[in-house]
Amino acid sequence: MTTKIMTNNNNLLTAHTIEVIDDWISRYPAEQKRSALLGALNAVQHQNNGFLTIELMDAVADYLELDKIAVYEVASFYSMYETKPVARHNVAICTNISCMLMGSDTIVDYVEKKLGIKIGESTDDGRIYLKKEEECLAACAAGPMMQVDHVYFEKLTAEKIDEILDGLD
Repeated sequence: MTTKIMTNNNNLLTAHTIEVIDDWISRYPAEQKRSALLGALNAVQHQNNGFLTIELMDAVADYLELDKIAVYEVASFYSMYETKPVARHNVAICTNISCMLMGSDTIVDYVEKKLGIKIGESTDDGRIYLKKEEECLAACAAGPMMQVDHVYFEKLTAEKIDEILDGLD
C-alpha cells in the first residue's frame, strides 16, 4: 500500500520510514489513518537518532493527513517520545509496583553506577540516555525489565545488563 506524501515534507521521511508507516496504515481501515500515529512517530524518532523535531512531526501529520496539533499532542503526552536530542540509545527502566517488587530499584541503582549518570541524564559521550523512570512498560510478569531503543529486556540481572549495555555502539 502506498500513501500519498504531501509535497512540502516528502524529503524528510526516508524510504524505510515510509515503508514502516505504510505498514502501520495497512493495519487499520482507510478512514482510520490516525490509528497509525504511534507507530509512525516511533519510526520517525528512530530515523532521527532518538528524537522528534517539529519538522518531522509536521511530515507525519501531512503523511497521515492529520492536523499538526494532533501529532504534537501525542508526541508530548507519551513518555516514549523525545522532542530534543538525548543520546544514540534510550534506556528506560520500569519502576512500577510489579517491577519494583521484583527489584527494579536495585536495577536502577546498578545502571546509574555502571553508566555514571542519573535518571534523566545522558552519558558524556552521547551514547546512552537513561530516560526518566517509566511508570509501566507492560511486562509485569517478566520484571524487572527495561527497554533499550524500544526493545524489551526482561528478568534482568547485573550480568544481563552488562551484556546489553556493553553491546551498544
